[in-house]
Amino acid sequence: MNGQTEVLNRAVEQYLRAFVHNKPKSWGKLLLWTEWCYNTSIHSAIGISPFEVSFGRKPPSIPQYLTGDYQVITVDNILNEREAVFTKLHKKLSKAQERMKLTADMHRRDVMFEPGEWVMVKL
Repeated sequence: MNGQTEVLNRAVEQYLRAFVHNKPKSWGKLLLWTEWCYNTSIHSAIGISPFEVSFGRKPPSIPQYLTGDYQVITVDNILNEREAVFTKLHKKLSKAQERMKLTADMHRRDVMFEPGEWVMVKL
């Protein structure tokens, strides 16, 4: 379990670092959205999202907000801010994911083995 926790912590840390590097004190406000993004993203190791693993169904989607849908200006402003955060977060998370993949790929190599060959397996 400790190894899984380390991977999760690294992923959340990477997400937050990518998004709040200009305003480091704002990370607490974005932790909820970081958790939502992590839990609703499809993970390559399992092929589905952690949300699906836990609840057995696809995660709920948050509909995109169109400016002017609400007559109350405060609600309109809050939803516009949320939409801007989602857009920015999506761009930052995609960029962070690309960086993680590049880093991981630097340590990978193609190795071919013949049937009957002995290999060392690290578990």
